[in-house]
Amino acid sequence: MAVGRSGCGIDALLFDLDNTLIDTAGAGRQAGQQVKDLLITQHGYEESAAHLVIEKFYLKLENGHPNSSMERDVDKERTLLFELAIQETNGSKPDKGLAAECYFLWKNTRLNHIHIPDEVKAMLRKLRQSYKLLLLTNGSSAVQREKINVCQCEQYFDVIVVGGEQREQKPASSIFQECFRLLEVKPGACVMIGDDLKTDIKGGVNAGVTATIWINNNNLKPDRDSAMPDYTVKSVLEVKDILENIKDKV
Repeated sequence: MAVGRSGCGIDALLFDLDNTLIDTAGAGRQAGQQVKDLLITQHGYEESAAHLVIEKFYLKLENGHPNSSMERDVDKERTLLFELAIQETNGSKPDKGLAAECYFLWKNTRLNHIHIPDEVKAMLRKLRQSYKLLLLTNGSSAVQREKINVCQCEQYFDVIVVGGEQREQKPASSIFQECFRLLEVKPGACVMIGDDLKTDIKGGVNAGVTATIWINNNNLKPDRDSAMPDYTVKSVLEVKDILENIKDKV
């Protein structure tokens, strides 16, 4: 393997965003709690019913939308998801104003709790002295760009690639090939870092990166069909130690 500018054969690091660099799941829990409090304190919901509304909303959100193009009206779609969740919980169609109130409270609370921790920012600045850094995130353009802007990701990365702005998303090979093209590097000079075995790790393995690092902060057990990462860590802050390990091997 040719030696890159880092001196260890690696030229570029590809980072996932959600639950890798930022605690999206934690921010979502905070947002859900705010909506539950709203339903209970201002709209007379029992705690169990308010909890069910949030559960149903997240289930619908998780099922996703077949079209992830830039033209989607995500706010309208997600307001409708809240409307359906409330309707299924109550058995009657809710006032549309309530669904909108719930959604925008959820959205704004989640964004307010999304940030890159200071120690992760420091790590990215340090790594950027030796590597090209690329942010590769799945999701709709509107949703992911909001997070990217809130976190001011542009100052930490050479390139940002959003799945919803591409023909295909992770783990598709095409999006990784686009990343390599933008970085002007070969797959074997890259490391993929992310929390999702099905998208980040599988995509990186199939694209031919030299190594994959799985951020497993929930102590999950890979199933038999999962792509196997080269390295597993509990925190993205451990990535720098893994890179040193790779350097020592070279």
